[in-house]
Amino acid sequence: MFEASGYRVLEAGDADEAIAVLDEDPSISIVLTDIQMPGSMDGLRLAHHVRERYPPVSLVIASGALRPSASELPERSLYLTKPFNPFQLLRQLNAAA
Repeated sequence: MFEASGYRVLEAGDADEAIAVLDEDPSISIVLTDIQMPGSMDGLRLAHHVRERYPPVSLVIASGALRPSASELPERSLYLTKPFNPFQLLRQLNAAA
């Protein structure tokens, strides 16, 4: 659905892989992460890392189990409770672009 709307979608199995993908491709403008994920850091720590290292990247953080407080989220990030409506997310991404 996102690709059909003009987005190029890349996947990463964990935070370390996501960081490697970001390092290799400076054209990435949005990161969508689940808070609970395998690897050396969870999605919330990944989001903070992305905000610090790649400030222009838009961040979407999702979880079906955890609800972080606003102070725990990186600046300029969007939090979604899972399950979320992908069409609503697409509308929000298009509006922010």
